[in-house]
Amino acid sequence: MPSKPRRRAGGFAEVVAEVAATLPPAPGGSTGPYRLTPVAASGFLDAEGRYWRLARGPLERRLAKRLATGADEMTLGHWDGWHEDFPDALIPVLLTPEERPAAWLRALAEDHRAYEFRAADGRTLLYLDVDC
Repeated sequence: MPSKPRRRAGGFAEVVAEVAATLPPAPGGSTGPYRLTPVAASGFLDAEGRYWRLARGPLERRLAKRLATGADEMTLGHWDGWHEDFPDALIPVLLTPEERPAAWLRALAEDHRAYEFRAADGRTLLYLDVDC
């Protein structure tokens, strides 16, 4: 009886790492490694070192509106909400309670998607990914 063919050594992750090593750096002047957006990575670390895990989304408008006032934290995604102290990482800036109503109105005025993230301590975060 013939034996089963052997699986190739290495996996998909190794193939992707080899291909990524041959790509030129991303345009825009950043010399750091390419980082996924928090939604694509299913989570992120904030500037305080707290890990936020993607809980659900995109959310319908009614639930996003409820989280805009009830979530523990809120942030605007895309390019105008990234923390400047960490140029090589996509770390969203958490909004103050005073900034939240204006951010919600801006998201409503533009094309956006809302996502809910949760921290290990049970805190919730509304992440508004606004397209300009």
